[in-house]
Amino acid sequence: MYPASIRSRVKHLSFLMLTLGTLSACSEAPQQGGQAMPPAQVSVQQVTTQSVPFDIELPATLAGDKEVEIRSRVSGIIESRNFEEGQFVKAGHSLFTIELKPFELAVDKAQAALQAAKANVDQTKRESERLERLKNERSVSKRDFDNSVSAYDIAVANLESAKVALSEAKLDLEYAKVEAPVSGIVGRELMSEGSYVSGPSVLLTELTDISTIRARFGFSEREQLAMRQDVENGSLALPEHNEFDTTIILQDGSLYGQAGKVNFSDVRVNRFTGTSELQARIPNENGELRPGQFVRVKLSGAVRNNAIVLPQRAVLDNGTGKFVYIATKNEQGTTVALPAPVKVGEWVKLNGENMWVIREGLKEGQPVIVEGMARIFFPGMPVSVSEQGE
Repeated sequence: MYPASIRSRVKHLSFLMLTLGTLSACSEAPQQGGQAMPPAQVSVQQVTTQSVPFDIELPATLAGDKEVEIRSRVSGIIESRNFEEGQFVKAGHSLFTIELKPFELAVDKAQAALQAAKANVDQTKRESERLERLKNERSVSKRDFDNSVSAYDIAVANLESAKVALSEAKLDLEYAKVEAPVSGIVGRELMSEGSYVSGPSVLLTELTDISTIRARFGFSEREQLAMRQDVENGSLALPEHNEFDTTIILQDGSLYGQAGKVNFSDVRVNRFTGTSELQARIPNENGELRPGQFVRVKLSGAVRNNAIVLPQRAVLDNGTGKFVYIATKNEQGTTVALPAPVKVGEWVKLNGENMWVIREGLKEGQPVIVEGMARIFFPGMPVSVSEQGE
């Protein structure tokens, strides 16, 4: 322990040092507060209007141009399968063969019945002609003559019926070959060789024509209403007959090489999703696109008229909405950065740069700050302005 006199001197010295430090701080505060913050260096872009493309991106599902269920129109035992699963086949290719022998016998039977009908026609014709001569000689009754004429008419009708029966037998023989109605890719077999097929109720396989692909997607009622309003006020122009150019965006973000056209728009709105279905057809000669794929479609061809666009970096978000900084002179004549709330629309890409379409909040000629926003620490901060590109 130090003596009391020493402890008293230490306390006195500490008090003097604290007092001197406080006085020093008080004397420096005005000097620091009097220093003016230098203006932030920024670049501005004058607000102008222009026509810009109006593109829409939506999720979509792909389907084949024709998706056919292969069924047998006749009953019988499957004798052979005439394709490899996943194989491309042309229209008319036999996919399954139903046992042909019963149908061939039916054709032979119908052919024989046709020959008998023809012979009966010839016989009744001769009989009718003979009785007609006898009638003229009054050697036969009118009743016998009328019966012969009726027999001939019946024989002619039976001949026509026999012709139809032969055509039906030949048609069943053709149906037993179960041919592909369109060209496309065959799916897996659902009934194997040796199985009994009871007719059209049994699904044998599926065939998909993928030379052209259909992209199906939903478009919300809210967005359609907004587009209609923009069309009515002249700020949006749609392609003729609403036939948007359609580009496929694959899962990895790459673009499919060929574009198509929107060719169908359903008038009904799905009550569960609030969307109406649209469809576009896209050429697919190389078979790169497959039914069932999930992709995105980009619809192009519309134009936004008299639009204000700004670089995306110029539009900021304060948590309550989007805003931009405008370079404005205050009452003292100093150029300062003042925030202006804006309502944004869709994104567009111009000259390789992502831009916001500004729907509300700006007027032509206003200088919007597009570079140096990070140097603006508070609204109303002085700025030093240069035009973009200087």
